[in-house]
Amino acid sequence: MSRWDGLNRRKFPRVNYPCLVVINQSDGSPNDVILTHTENIGIGGVCVILKQAVAMFSFVKLELDLMDLGNHIKCKGKVVWSVRRKNEMEKKPSFYDLGIEFVELDIKDQARLEEVVKNLVKNNKQSILS
Repeated sequence: MSRWDGLNRRKFPRVNYPCLVVINQSDGSPNDVILTHTENIGIGGVCVILKQAVAMFSFVKLELDLMDLGNHIKCKGKVVWSVRRKNEMEKKPSFYDLGIEFVELDIKDQARLEEVVKNLVKNNKQSILS
């Protein structure tokens, strides 16, 4: 089993869906607030791309713009995995794929997120990630 085989065993399916994400680490670091986008999203969490590492199992505050004209979803999240991408050029910054599990997600927001994911799965089967 490769390293990625373990990472792709998820409780909930994820879909490719670009939405804006604000991550607040609230640990007092200079890079406290990070603006990024999702690589993929599911009912249980998101994968985002960052230019910096974030500590494993740390808790963050999330704000997601699902781009569906609704209010931003605000919740807590826990960093559950982090993988540094291979850097082909020495002088360019490294990027990290970061898996964040939703924590304390409001029931209404969870239902809205579930509806978005279900519609994407229904309309675009190839975007599903297992």
